This record gives sequence, structure tokens and C-alpha cells, in this order.
Amino acid sequence: MTHLSRRTFLLGTTAAGVAALHPFSARAQAGQAHLRILATTDLHCHVQPYDYYADKPNDTMGLARTASHIMAVRAEATNTLTVDNGDYMQGNPMADFIAYSKGMKEGDTHPVIAGMNAVGYDAGTLGNHEFNYGLPFLDLVNAKAGFPVVCANIARKAGATADQDETYLPPWTILDREITDGAGAKHPIRIGIIGFVPPQVMQWDRGHLEGQVTARDILESARAHVPALRAAGAQIVLALAHTGITAGPEVAGAENAALQLAAVEGIDALVTGHAHLTFPGKDFEGEGIDNDKGTLAGKPAVMPGFWGSHMGLIDLMLERDGEGWRIAGHESSLRPIFERAEDRSVKALVEDFAPAIAATAEAHQQTLDYVRAEVGQTSAPLYSYFALVADDPSVQIVSLAQSWYVAQLLKGTEHEALPILSAAAPFKAGGRGGPDYYTDVPAGPVAIKNVADLYLYPNTLQVVRVTGAQLKDWLERSAGLFNRIEPGKPDQPLINPDFPSYNFDVIDGLTYRIDVTQPSKFDPKGGLLDETASRIVDLSWNGAPVDPAAEFVVATNNYRAGGGGSFPGADGSTVILAAPDTNRDVIVRYIVQMGTIAPSADANWGFAPAGGATVLFDTGPRAADYLAEVQERGLRIEAAGDGADGFARFRITL
Repeated sequence: MTHLSRRTFLLGTTAAGVAALHPFSARAQAGQAHLRILATTDLHCHVQPYDYYADKPNDTMGLARTASHIMAVRAEATNTLTVDNGDYMQGNPMADFIAYSKGMKEGDTHPVIAGMNAVGYDAGTLGNHEFNYGLPFLDLVNAKAGFPVVCANIARKAGATADQDETYLPPWTILDREITDGAGAKHPIRIGIIGFVPPQVMQWDRGHLEGQVTARDILESARAHVPALRAAGAQIVLALAHTGITAGPEVAGAENAALQLAAVEGIDALVTGHAHLTFPGKDFEGEGIDNDKGTLAGKPAVMPGFWGSHMGLIDLMLERDGEGWRIAGHESSLRPIFERAEDRSVKALVEDFAPAIAATAEAHQQTLDYVRAEVGQTSAPLYSYFALVADDPSVQIVSLAQSWYVAQLLKGTEHEALPILSAAAPFKAGGRGGPDYYTDVPAGPVAIKNVADLYLYPNTLQVVRVTGAQLKDWLERSAGLFNRIEPGKPDQPLINPDFPSYNFDVIDGLTYRIDVTQPSKFDPKGGLLDETASRIVDLSWNGAPVDPAAEFVVATNNYRAGGGGSFPGADGSTVILAAPDTNRDVIVRYIVQMGTIAPSADANWGFAPAGGATVLFDTGPRAADYLAEVQERGLRIEAAGDGADGFARFRITL
């Protein structure tokens, strides 16, 4: 079976002299052509340059800004191709408003698709978050895309081998185009596009996908479908790989397999994503990763950030090879939409692309009306600046709501008498999101936008039943966030940057301390490092040490309960209740029920002493407003100047 796009037209030709030509264009002669691949990834429904959580414009995000780069490159190039690498649909309040409030019916155009159509994409693939609202919703969204969307490793019906799968979407497509060479002559070219998504979607969205589709290993699928794509006539093959970059050998079922995918014969270039980082740059290193040349396993590649923060650009110098084309030269680069000054201020580097703004204007206003609706009051501020180093009110309110909800659901069941605990993690805690990526809700009215800020993802609440031993290992997994600290040594970095904050679960209802002088039992991905390692000390429930054989119920979310993050006790087999409501809806209900919430952190966890060692912790500059409050809760912390990239630095004495 072949999957061909029959459209034939010039690739972004424009009047000469509009902008300076790239050297490839300037040097191209007869039989040589310069092709520029323009890429976005991980847009997460950010079309307008607006932060709906903060309810204010934001110059660090938005396809409308990235599109200005796309238009500028089209103006300086003879031949261009524009692609998206997935995670386009979910990720901000506009996405949730469309999915949960306004809804989609046949014939409707989702605002992110409206924005992408205004830009004029040539092809795209799925990301893992495309499945968050279920397959019927995704089908409605993609139906209005003005470009083919492909994915090779998700199948409605698995075959004996990957090439026999009945894939959910076409695994690949061929774009039949005309390309203009250096002498002005036009030639046909057949560009193959193939897409991939992490197979972990079957865990992360089990409720939506189980029994509906299956997922294959990325490399297994590539080795089956790329030869078929070549056999169908593709002369250049671009992989849209919604997967991150990890050095090392192949690992079956790997979540981040872009480097190994690049080595697959028949793939010429790659767009990567998923990790919300950038390539080429400083975020990745290792054998086969060349940031200077912008290559993975020798193939040109880009990872263009997230939320439209960058446009990825792959420049290919093509030469005629018989009746086809081959790559004679390549460059990879990124074009950011903003820069951050030394004083932490943000400077926009591009203007809005007006058609993308206009295409989403109605949905933008509807989203503003939606997120500004008040649901209750808070008597104390909710902030996440110190969520990684101290018990935190923004995490506390999530746990209070989850425990309240689960206590009602378990009444009259066989689990009613068991202790109810709640696991929650700080989603907005800086890191890759930058120095402004924190929850900061002042005392006073609480609106839906604030609840969405507290809980970013459209997860559904689930409950697991685990033992005391599993609880301890659950917390040991969380404690992998921290670097190992040498007792008494000054100014050691505390946080492991490879550990995402959404995997730092705090379990409310227990008391415990974390001894960061000990080695971590688990690596950042959840793999076992040291069976004998123990960082969790003084683990207690109701004032007594936790019995390893005792049983507890833990309120969490479908991602965690189904195996997301690889936490002991949470692999799908321990689920006793899959609630019909999202965690965010549970928080809204709790606030409505309480009327006024008082989300003070109860300091149920902290650090064990480390011989007076000091550690450094970077957080948002506005953390200074809450420093005294955190000090009152017992954390020995003080300001320590500026961190990198706009962060503020603090020193903690252990």
C-alpha cells in the first residue's frame, strides 16, 4: 500500500531580492537545488503569544511568532517545506476549553489547526499528547488539517510484522513537488515524510487507547516502513520523530530514540522533539551527537524547543542523481522568537503573523472568558517557587482535593478502612520552562485559569492500593531528583537537571525526610541503580513507622497509576478505582465545596541533616517574595545572587 500526496507546485518560490540568499542558494548551479526544511514541534496549542494561566501576553511562545520566521525564510529561499513534529493539540487552557467545554463536532476546525492552516504546513506527525482527549476527538481535529498527518508505529490492528500493521494513520506520505535549481530550471522531486511517536503512549493514555490501538518500537517500525517508502519512489526521506535524543546503544521500546533512528538506512534528515529542549545547541552530547554540524549519526537534525519558542531549519544542498536527487551538503540551525537579557527581561525578536492571530481570534476570546470564571477564594497565596525543596502550598491543595474526593468514592467499599494518601507533583517548577514557569496565585479569587495552572494536564484521577514497602520505593523514586551531596561541603548543586519536576511526587498523609548524602536507588528514568540504597528516612504514618507489609490507598492520576514515570507500585496492576473525573475537575469541585481554601503547607517532608553542607537551588526571581514564609516553615535558605538564564539562586544549609 502506498500513501502519496498528488499535489504538485513550487516550494515557496518568491520574488528575488526580498532577502539575502543562503550560500546554498547563491552557489547552486544547474542540476543543484537548495531545499530549506522549516520545522516546529511541541506547540501544545500555543498559537497566540499569550499565557492563559497568567492571563497576559507572553513573548516567549506562540506559533504566530514562529510563523514570522517561517515567512521570512520562505522570502529568502527558492524552495521550502514546512513540517510539524507533533504535540500540537493539547497543553494549554485553549486546548482544554475546546475539548471539555465547547466540544468538537464534525466539520469544526480546531484553533491550532486553524493557525497551522494559516501558516501553510506541508506535513505533520502525532505527538504523545495528541491522544489525551481520545481517538474520536483526534479524528475530528485532524480531519480539518490542510496537510497530511502520518505516524508509522501506531496500529489499529497489529500484523505479524510492522510492515503488515494496519496503521491508525498512514505511516508515511510522498510529497510530489517541483524544485527550482540554481539555473532556474524546474524539476520534479519526491519527498518522503514518515512519522513516529513514543510507544509509551499505551501506558500514558491507556484509558483512551487500550483495545483500540497498539504501539510498536520506533526503530522496528522505521526498518519496516522506510524501505517501503523508498520503494514507492521517495528520493529524499524526512523523519518526523516525536522522540527525544539519548546517546548509547539501541534499547527496545525506547521513549527517546532519535539518535538511533537517525542511523536507520534510508532516512536523510530528522526533526525531533518531545523533550522540550533544543538541538543543535548545548542540551545534548554524546557519541553520534554533533552540535557543531547539527547532526545525529551524521544526519542533519533539529529539535526546535517548545510552544513555538524556535523554528528549526535544515538546509539541504541537493544534486541531481540520475532521475533523482542526493544530499551534497547540509546545515542545521534554530531561530528563536525571543532573547532574554541579563536583567531577565524578554525581548521579542519577531512580530505576530497576522493570519494566524486572525484565525484563532474567536477561540482566543472564548478561552479568556472561560479561564476568568471564578470558582472560589483562597485565603493564602499558591506558589511553586520552592516546591522542589520544601512542602509547598500549590502541591498541598492538589493533595487535599484528591484525598477529599477519594474518601467519598471509597465509602462502603472493601477499601474504606485503609489509610488514604495522596500523591502530587509540582508541574510548573522552572527547569526547561524557564524562570517564569511557576504557579503564583495571590490570595483572593480563584478562577479556572488558576486551577489549570495548578494542574496542567488533563489527567483523570485514579486510586492504587499499595504496601508500605512500595510506598517507600515510590518516594525513593521521587528522591532521584536530587544530586548526591557530600556532607559538610559548601555550595553543591542540589537538583539533577535530567529529572523532570512532574516526577517528583510528594505523598501527603505521610511524614518523611530525604537524606541526600546517600546514593539514589533509581536513575532519572526509574531504572534501578542500587537495590540497597535508601534516601527516605523516618517514614511514618499517623505518628508510627510505616510497616512494609501494611496496605494503603493512594490517590494519583492515570499517567502515574498506569506506569508513567516507572514508579514502584504503579504499573497498572494496583489500580482499584479509575474515576470518571479529571484531577483538575476534582480540584475545582473541592474549591467550590469549600468556598474558601486555606492551602498552607504542613511540612510533612524535608531534608535530613548533611553535616552543615550547603546546596544551591535555582528558582524564579519572584521567589524572593515568599522567602520569609518558607524560612518560617523550617528551611534554612537564603538568597545567593543570580543563577543562569534569568533564574534567581538560593543557598540552603542542610
